[in-house]
Amino acid sequence: MSTPTDHATDPETTTAAETGPRLRVILAEDSVLLREGLVRLLQAAGFEVVDACPDAETFLTSVREHRPDLVVVDVRMPPTFTAEGLQAALVVRAELPEVAVLVLSQYVEETYATELLAGRPRGVGYLLKDRVADTGEFIDALRTVAAGGTALDPEVVSQLMSRARHTDPLSRLTPREQDVLRLMAQGRTNSAISRELFIGEGAVEKNVSSIFSKLDLPPTEDDHRRVLAVMKWLDHGNDES
Repeated sequence: MSTPTDHATDPETTTAAETGPRLRVILAEDSVLLREGLVRLLQAAGFEVVDACPDAETFLTSVREHRPDLVVVDVRMPPTFTAEGLQAALVVRAELPEVAVLVLSQYVEETYATELLAGRPRGVGYLLKDRVADTGEFIDALRTVAAGGTALDPEVVSQLMSRARHTDPLSRLTPREQDVLRLMAQGRTNSAISRELFIGEGAVEKNVSSIFSKLDLPPTEDDHRRVLAVMKWLDHGNDES
C-alpha cells in the first residue's frame, strides 16, 4: 500500500478551486503508473489523497479506517482481475453510504454498471479510463459525485440505454426527450443540455418535465428526480433483458 500523503504537492499546480475543507479521497488501482498519476493529478486539483491502494482488500481496510469523502476504484483488480474492485465499491456503498463512489473501467461492464447504480442513485459515477485523459472533465466528475450527483460516461449511458430501448418507458419518450435524458444521465445541467442540443433552456425544462411525467415521477422534496428518471428507465430494461 502506498502512502500518497508522502508525495510533495507542487504549490504552483494547486488549483484555486480549493476554497473550503479539502475533499478526502482514497484510490484503488493496481497499475502503479496510473495510481501514481492519479495521486498527483488529484493533489494538484486540491484534493487530499488519504491513501492509494493496489488491491481491493487493502482498499476496503483503508476506507473503513479513514472514512473518506470519495473513493475512486478500478473495476478489475488482483487477484483474478474480474470484479474485485466493483465488489469492493458495492461494499463501500452498503457499509458507508455517506462515501461517494466513482468507478473506473477499461470497458463498459453493463452488469456491473447497473448493479452499482441500482438502489441509491446518488454520489456515484462510472467512467471509462480514457476519460481520465481529459483531466478537466475527470476532476469535474469527481466533484459532482462527491457533492451527491452522478457522473456516467457517455459510452456507459449509450450502452445501458440501448439495452432498455425495447421497453415501454423508453417507447413513451420522444427522440428529443431521449436526448435530454441521455445528457441528464451524464450529470449535465439544463443550461449545459441547452448548449449541447442547441435549444432554449425553456424547451429543456419542458422536456424534463415531460420525462418525469411519462416515467411516473411526481415531485418530492428528497428524491433527485433527474437521477431517478435514468435509473427507472434502466431498471425497466434490466427487468426484461
